[in-house]
Amino acid sequence: MAETEGIPCLLMRGGTSKGAYFLASDLPAGPKERDALLLRIMGSPDPRQIDGLGGAHPLTSKVAVVSPSPDGDADVDYLFLQVGLDEAVVSSRQNCGNLLAGVGPFAVERGLVRAGEGNTEVRIRMLNTGSFATAAFPTPGGRPEYDGGLAIDGVPGTAAPVRLNFEGTAGSSTGALFPTGRVLDTVDGMAVTCVDNGMPSVLLRAADLGLAGDESPAELEADTALADRLAGLRKNAAALMGMGDVSTATVPKMVLLSPARNGGAVTTRSFLPVRVHTSIGVLGALTVAAGILADGSVGHGLAALPGPGEPCRIEHPTGHFDVEVGLAEGLDGVTVTRSAALRTARKIFDGRVFPRPRP
Repeated sequence: MAETEGIPCLLMRGGTSKGAYFLASDLPAGPKERDALLLRIMGSPDPRQIDGLGGAHPLTSKVAVVSPSPDGDADVDYLFLQVGLDEAVVSSRQNCGNLLAGVGPFAVERGLVRAGEGNTEVRIRMLNTGSFATAAFPTPGGRPEYDGGLAIDGVPGTAAPVRLNFEGTAGSSTGALFPTGRVLDTVDGMAVTCVDNGMPSVLLRAADLGLAGDESPAELEADTALADRLAGLRKNAAALMGMGDVSTATVPKMVLLSPARNGGAVTTRSFLPVRVHTSIGVLGALTVAAGILADGSVGHGLAALPGPGEPCRIEHPTGHFDVEVGLAEGLDGVTVTRSAALRTARKIFDGRVFPRPRP
């Protein structure tokens, strides 16, 4: 691979995130070499990412690596990589359901999947956790259609819908929907619910931290005492969840819950883990929904739970996100029967990226 000739890359918005999409065959096969290259492509480490594709925020410093699936279980394999800003870190310890929205269209764009007549379904293996999702999106004339009428909060305008149906999200990173074996725990004197429906998270009541729960991301990020408190809680909750040392990991997420303000189920503020999400991730929303639906959890009593067949509306700093989650009691405890969401994606540019020279 001659870097001076550029590397094929498609920049896409997926949901409320933005990332660089690559074919695995266009990147080095070894993780160490691949990650070093991606740091140079994205412009890290540098909080501005001024010399690369990154947008100086965790939501815009993301990479999707896509390849044909080697077996019949999926059409394509998708590896999500979170690229650090001011640290030379590339993490594969979590999925990203927002970038997932662009994987199906990307697979059609690159010829990995043949488009259907009018609509295409792509079954995707999420390599970070081994779980699966099926993306359905319009393909009139055999090409992905990005224009459409679906609006999602956190993104200006409208675009074509991408329906995501998830399988195997419960416990996909930790081994159980409630990895501590309980729906309610006490960590550092604080009531929490540790839950993993695709995104390992620690849910806690904003009021227990002396917060209203509707503070802006900027207000929360400026609160250094809060950051220190959450860091300690996160470390100890992760130990209970069996996640080991998470000091350099992006999971578990810390999510503050408070009563809904605008007719939804609950208001959220999600930490990434230091910066505050301007909305909420797909798998994060599915995880919050599963957490508040469980009787006895930290958010069950304060949430306005949806009725049968209704979506669970998760409110966030820039609006809301409707997800579909079903829970059922089984012999092994609470299980997830359904996880689905609507997102949009848009192709921004398709071309070749030239990485920053090696130091």
